[in-house]
Amino acid sequence: MSDQDGTPENRLRKELPEETPATAPEAVPTGENDEKDEKSGLTGRQRLVQGLWPPRVTRAQLIVAVLLFGLGFGLAVQVASNSDGDSALRGARQEDLVRILDELDDRTQRLEDEKAGLEKQRDELENSSDQAEEARKQTLEKERQLGILAGTVAAQGPGITMTIDDTKGTVEADMLLDAIQELRAAGAEAIQVNGVRVVAGTYLTDSGNSVSVDGNKINAPYRFKVIGKPQDLEPALNIPGGVVQTLEKEQATVTVERSTKIVVDALRAAKQPDYARSSSR
Repeated sequence: MSDQDGTPENRLRKELPEETPATAPEAVPTGENDEKDEKSGLTGRQRLVQGLWPPRVTRAQLIVAVLLFGLGFGLAVQVASNSDGDSALRGARQEDLVRILDELDDRTQRLEDEKAGLEKQRDELENSSDQAEEARKQTLEKERQLGILAGTVAAQGPGITMTIDDTKGTVEADMLLDAIQELRAAGAEAIQVNGVRVVAGTYLTDSGNSVSVDGNKINAPYRFKVIGKPQDLEPALNIPGGVVQTLEKEQATVTVERSTKIVVDALRAAKQPDYARSSSR
């Protein structure tokens, strides 16, 4: 080859532009790293701060916060009250603590007894095949008990018979009244004297050489028929300085006999009140 420049390779190289060294991209100034939003004109950091403050509270969050505050306040009050009660008990004397415990025990026992009674009545009504019939039976039983106390129905049961033989005529109305009061105090539930039923409003008066009971004149011997616990009634009459000794000092003869069945069949007419009426509806 005489002329190297005339070769095809040399011609191609002449036609291409000369190679130039690569240049690094221009650095962006550090002050402009936070690009601005084209619409709002805020940077990313500014938009983040704006989203966090002020805080946005929903209605549900507000309700939960109020409930939690109320719960905490109630717990604090409860703890404070318990602390006051504990401190008061810690400062009490031993005698006061014992008295408080006794009162609590008594109250608990009363409530337990009342509860047991109510549960028994409930069970009787629930277990009865005919609740109306069971209620009627309870009403009749209550009426019978009140009738015995009022003297409008006959009664029978264990008790004593006391006979006072007054041959000298020295026994007076107040002595028989003392005997009635002593028998009532000993637990007598029904008393009859010579065919006259003794009730709460019974009165005794002297009538010559005899005695009147509620205006009914009775004569010696005076015979008391009493229903109650014989083991309590007889000793109550025979205590030193009691009814029997007082009557014997008046030269009267007194005999007391126990019995498993005493019948008190003298009745009092049920008196209709003139003004009082039942207040139950």
